[in-house]
Amino acid sequence: MDIKAFTSAIAQIAEERNIPKEKIIESIEQAVAAAYKKDYGKKGQIIRAKLDLQSGDFRFWQVKLVVDEKMIFSEEELKKLKNLPKAGKEFFEKNEEKIKEKIRFNPEKHIMLEEARKINPNINPGEELFIPLEAKKDYGRIAAQTAKQVILQRIREAEKESILKEYKEKEGQVVSGIVQRVEKQNVILNIGRTLGVLPKGEQVPGEFYRPGQRLKVYVLKVEATSKGPVVILSRAYPKFVSKLFELEVPEIAAGQVKINSIAREPGSRTKIAVSSTSEGIDPIGTVVGHKGTRVQMVISELGGEKIDVIEYSEDPKKYIANALSPAKVLQVKIESKNKALVIVPKDQLSLAIGKDGQNVRLAANLTGWKIDIQPEEEVEEK
Repeated sequence: MDIKAFTSAIAQIAEERNIPKEKIIESIEQAVAAAYKKDYGKKGQIIRAKLDLQSGDFRFWQVKLVVDEKMIFSEEELKKLKNLPKAGKEFFEKNEEKIKEKIRFNPEKHIMLEEARKINPNINPGEELFIPLEAKKDYGRIAAQTAKQVILQRIREAEKESILKEYKEKEGQVVSGIVQRVEKQNVILNIGRTLGVLPKGEQVPGEFYRPGQRLKVYVLKVEATSKGPVVILSRAYPKFVSKLFELEVPEIAAGQVKINSIAREPGSRTKIAVSSTSEGIDPIGTVVGHKGTRVQMVISELGGEKIDVIEYSEDPKKYIANALSPAKVLQVKIESKNKALVIVPKDQLSLAIGKDGQNVRLAANLTGWKIDIQPEEEVEEK
């Protein structure tokens, strides 16, 4: 074996597929051990192989579990178990826990403690004994093919594992993707090492997606399935807007400006409440940017969705008044827990409520308060 070419090939596969080199070597060792067992082993044996990266040679062991009398079934116990469900049933019910811990002795898998200590005097029950086997270089055509298939399967499994881990770490983040195709209302995007799914329920109403289109998407969750990792994406999730602002506003990423709350009706309008954690920083001005450049970048990414940036306040009256922006508020009265009456000039009533009640609905979602809006004239009459 040209060991330099071999190790170079391992390194190349590891780099291309982003799989740890140790995983690939482990896969090769498992495949070669399976090939060895197929040609030279017996049923029930556990064979391990180890690759020497210096010489390119393999070493082989048969692995046996060291057991003592307490760990295996006695002849009497085996007889009772064979007689189930008659006499053995009662025996099984009384000794269920003990039976679960015991094993049927198999000379290919197990070795008694006395015999094991002849090979390794320091070994204890429950430990594995490695018995060296003669190295064989001719594994046979069928065994070699089996080894190849196992290696490819192991590499695919390691790749799936690596992708799952990578995208699990990206949950709650924004990634870029290219639309590949639209399937039954689901949009499939290429997001790097794998494809992501943008389900119908996570799409923005009114948005159209075409193959080749580049989009930013929120990684909602990653699920492991038998076919590999499935990455669920979203463009409708409220935190998608928060993450877009983090990308556009360095002060948010640095923690100088905080997003306290967000309320969103995807494709239509979003309200975002911000506050400053550092003196001298205007949170609204920072988020909106010079001449609105920062907020405009987010609006463009959202296809023109309206965004109201309002200042958060610990004072619920002030916070509720801010949340109803752009309407002017005269007074906020706290009527009960989480319920407030807001008084506005008559000419501001429709603006405060918004089209189809959207402005007051978003303000209520943003603040967590039930908001009742009344014009000044009606309150005076009462």
